[in-house]
Amino acid sequence: QVQLVESGGGLVQAGGSLRLSCAASGRTFSIGTMGWFRQAPGKTREFIAAIRWNIDYTAYADSVRGRFTISRDNAKNTVYLQMNSLNPEDAAAYYCAAGPSITPRLIRDAGKYDYWGQGTQVTVSS
Repeated sequence: QVQLVESGGGLVQAGGSLRLSCAASGRTFSIGTMGWFRQAPGKTREFIAAIRWNIDYTAYADSVRGRFTISRDNAKNTVYLQMNSLNPEDAAAYYCAAGPSITPRLIRDAGKYDYWGQGTQVTVSS
């Protein structure tokens, strides 16, 4: 099993920035991909970004490309999501996910991730 704990959410004004962190523990050697998803009230869970654990590959949703950056620290088993130029449409619960080495074609599919964190809330005031 892998446990994921997110942190860094909060309230920010439109145009501001936040950095989310997700620390993994347990069977971390089984992790090949980590990703971030978000879910706003009344909406389905949405892919935001993903990063492969052992190769140089990242993927982003069109809605956040150029504003959000995903990165990892393998030594700390932690993935980060730097979010800049936030707008009210970015407000949601943000979830960290971990899975095996997922091919780029499927990396946006939430069903390919085996482990999920509890989520951290991001609120953006206009």
